[in-house]
Amino acid sequence: MKSHRGHETYLSLLLAVSILAGWHALREPLVLAARDDQYTHILLILPVGLAMILPHWRTLRAMATLNFRAGVAVLSVALLIAGLSVGWSTRIPGDVLLSIRTFALVLWWIGSFVLCFGYRCARSVLFPLLFLFGLVPLPQSALNAVVVLLQQGSAWTASLFFLACGVPVSQDGVIVTIPGLTVVVAEECSSIRSSSMLLVTTIVLAYFLLRSRWRRAVVIGLALPLSVAKNGLRVFSIAMLATRVDPAYLTGRLHHQGGIVFFAIAVFAMLGVFVILRRGENRLLRSVPIPAKSDDSDGQSEAPPAPTES
Repeated sequence: MKSHRGHETYLSLLLAVSILAGWHALREPLVLAARDDQYTHILLILPVGLAMILPHWRTLRAMATLNFRAGVAVLSVALLIAGLSVGWSTRIPGDVLLSIRTFALVLWWIGSFVLCFGYRCARSVLFPLLFLFGLVPLPQSALNAVVVLLQQGSAWTASLFFLACGVPVSQDGVIVTIPGLTVVVAEECSSIRSSSMLLVTTIVLAYFLLRSRWRRAVVIGLALPLSVAKNGLRVFSIAMLATRVDPAYLTGRLHHQGGIVFFAIAVFAMLGVFVILRRGENRLLRSVPIPAKSDDSDGQSEAPPAPTES
């Protein structure tokens, strides 16, 4: 028990040092998330990351071994990045500098965990450890590129919905034209906030509901196209209601406050994907043969080996 407390004490000290030295790199992303909808998902990263790690804490304590070589290597890289950011402070934009410093802070946390608990423990919770990099805010230039991608993808998807319903449509970038209406998918209509929230939600569900890494990767990879499709459906629905029912839908509550409805649709669609992938995992588990009980096993048999997937 004493050694377990020792590992936790060392980790607590290293984390405390990082928070004292890198308080700005931790505080600024949280402040940014509180005042800017584009970064709201950052507020979820720390509590959700801890929620993924804490259920395994007793097991991690039992497995803990100090790993100075790997831990110090990661900590050294984190210090190098933080040191370089000091030298770059007058030559790069402030938002880029914040991203670099926050990245170095998260890397320090991971290095601290590797040093205090060892490689085996870090590997067993690698998914939630990497999830902590979601705390790093994207620089504005990168965020703008994502917004443009969402705008164009939403316009293209909306055009597909119109074509599927037999509505004549033409698209020019983010401009979609149908008989009687021209729709411009503006930046505020890109749904960057709901897209980031859908991505975080998908990552969390993938961790808790799926076992195999490739299935997790598949479902997380579907989050962005599903988000684009969700926003395209929103554009299509509002445009169809405006041209077929009442033009007031263009400025009504569905336009300004209906994002939650289409977010829910995307979540239900993602849950359907999870159901399909879970069934595949369950079939794999049932297909693992249970070894026959041997005569000299004293009435006990070994547990079947866990299925492995590439």
